[in-house]
Amino acid sequence: MHQPRRVKDKIKTLDQLQPIVQQAKSSRRLVVFTNGCFDILHSGHVKLLEQCRQAGDVLIIGLNSDASVRKLKGPERPVVAQEQRAEVVAALEAVDYVVIFDELDPLQVITRLVPDVLIKGGDWTPDTIIGRDIVEAAGGSVFAIPLMDGVSTTVIIKKMRDS
Repeated sequence: MHQPRRVKDKIKTLDQLQPIVQQAKSSRRLVVFTNGCFDILHSGHVKLLEQCRQAGDVLIIGLNSDASVRKLKGPERPVVAQEQRAEVVAALEAVDYVVIFDELDPLQVITRLVPDVLIKGGDWTPDTIIGRDIVEAAGGSVFAIPLMDGVSTTVIIKKMRDS
């Protein structure tokens, strides 16, 4: 019987993830990677992560740290602290592991893990997805999944502020 992992056990450092990824690959399991801020989790995030999960066997989420979210989204973001965002994302059944990164983009994480499948939301085109060259050079695949119309953390925050 499958033993569910504790949420905190799914949150790893990059150093902890490297041997996990190597083991998965040596067992011929496809490693899938996506990343984002996941500031206020919504149905668009859940749909994206479920679709990512269907693309392989092990789903790793790169989560922007609080510092990188501030640089990307402005001083009022994130709304939710990185430890809490990591726990919420890790609690999703589709997600196997979460790694928090401080850089503005996940290039360092992708370079060290070299996932078999790299996926981003449809606001990215395959040719603009960071890390595409690394994944494809290793024989992997890169995809963009269409976003749900009108569903975003920015829209949710705006609605909250306007009400």
